Amino acid sequence: MSRIEELAERYTRHISTPWQHTMSGAQRVIMVVYEKELERTLRARKVLFETATLEVGHTWHEIDVTVAFPSWIASDEYRDAYFEQPDDLSLKLQSEFPEYVAAELRRALTAPNVTENTVVAVLGVATLFGLARFSEVLRKVDRDIRGRLLVFFPGQYDHNNYRLLDARDDWNYLAIPITHYSDEFSP
Repeated sequence: MSRIEELAERYTRHISTPWQHTMSGAQRVIMVVYEKELERTLRARKVLFETATLEVGHTWHEIDVTVAFPSWIASDEYRDAYFEQPDDLSLKLQSEFPEYVAAELRRALTAPNVTENTVVAVLGVATLFGLARFSEVLRKVDRDIRGRLLVFFPGQYDHNNYRLLDARDDWNYLAIPITHYSDEFSP
């Protein structure tokens, strides 16, 4: 069994348990943590997670934030100047880009077809590395999570600390981790 199939199996066991509806938004987040080298494999096999979700009676809604930065920068009237002087972009990145990503994610979380029975799956968080802290984006949207937010997370998890792309910058988060190396989650 491949690592992604193992993760899908662990996810299936978790998602098939009854959902508590009195949890905070931060506790409704499920982080599927995998090695960054498996990103393409995960994308090719993400249907395993969708199928598991649908088979237990939940609905599935997906958002891919891979193109968030190109879309954001393309809409800025000063984009050409930023390419000439990239250092000028740092302040704008810190102040505006995380909110842009959060708004995109919030749009998915509050879409008309998303209910308390829906898993909203997020792909492409690795593309935010160095541009926005995903932890900050999650904090901005956790009140908008109706059902469950499934984050495909290329990185590491160790004792409630998540490290995107195995970088030093990590954060402690209340999400339920699903990893291939342990059964630490508790439904």
